[in-house]
Amino acid sequence: MGNIQHFAQFLTTLCSSVFVGAAVYINLVEHPARMACGTILAVTEFAPSYKRATVMQASLAACGFVASVVAWLAGASGWWLIGGILLGSVIPFTLFFIMPTNKELLSPSLDKASERANQLLSRWGRLHAVRSVLSTMALLIFLTCLPSQ
Repeated sequence: MGNIQHFAQFLTTLCSSVFVGAAVYINLVEHPARMACGTILAVTEFAPSYKRATVMQASLAACGFVASVVAWLAGASGWWLIGGILLGSVIPFTLFFIMPTNKELLSPSLDKASERANQLLSRWGRLHAVRSVLSTMALLIFLTCLPSQ
């Protein structure tokens, strides 16, 4: 089972690394740049950015979570499962906490120039930061637990 375990650990770490890179980039670069363009442009740009990022990040989180469970079942320490749960937790966090804000931002009835639109964008940035923190914590666990060979 060593080969399965090591492949699952590799896949978990890869998915987590790419997820963290994307999530942190969004929080430190893309969203601040979006906000600096003004509320109307920020809301307008949010829709296509959100649609592209959703597929990528959900796939990475799910794949990383499943691979971490496989690694754990194949004999890796419980830390792989804990890290996987942290990484996988971004999915329900997104569905229950970020999705209501996304729906409002994507609503055709939202006045893109309104204070409400600006508040939603600011809230979205704070909520997305939680995803960055959770996934970074998971990645740090995975990197600490990687087999040294």
